[in-house]
Amino acid sequence: MSKLFFKRFLKRPFQVASIIPSSKALVERVASKMDFSQPRVIAEYGPGEGVHSREIARRMTPDSHLLLFELDAAFARDLKRQFADDPRVHVIHGDAATLPYELKRRGFAQCDYILSGIPFSILKIEKKRALLQKTHDSLIMDGSFIIYQVTNELKQHATLFEHGESEYFLQNIPPMFITVFHKTPSPRRRARRTSERKRVPGLVSVGADGSA
Repeated sequence: MSKLFFKRFLKRPFQVASIIPSSKALVERVASKMDFSQPRVIAEYGPGEGVHSREIARRMTPDSHLLLFELDAAFARDLKRQFADDPRVHVIHGDAATLPYELKRRGFAQCDYILSGIPFSILKIEKKRALLQKTHDSLIMDGSFIIYQVTNELKQHATLFEHGESEYFLQNIPPMFITVFHKTPSPRRRARRTSERKRVPGLVSVGADGSA
């Protein structure tokens, strides 16, 4: 743990949320939820001292981009120092709610993945729902919103996402819930896409069991 992380925790314990940065095991587990085989646009809410950010940047392709939203000025300055020589990483000292604006400003349509370690449980319900809406809208179809949290209370609020997969990860202090929310087409949109596929000559739809 760096001196900066400890100092920021003492000054803003609810914003930083944990006195210890994520373990190497947690960082690798979270990163494993993303596919880095092609160029991606990824956003991270509350990167802190950047333990997840560094791993994501290490795995990203040369033409991928990572947007880091950090409210704490000291952390934001340190992140800018860390990634000063990496043009793929964009450090934004500001609220994660500005994600749609920051994407548009940089010429990105949407994100493939959005990662968050901010303590959603301390946010007022209105702000929580507004941020979830902007997060959902900022993801591509089939994109993922990945969170690591001490509690799993966000699941009851993230109803915009069709489903979420959670695991309780013990190799961290404190243990964390890792949840992946998937942005999938609505039933009506899925039906329309299936209908469109059936109208394409020579295209055979294959079922989940492998049958045509």
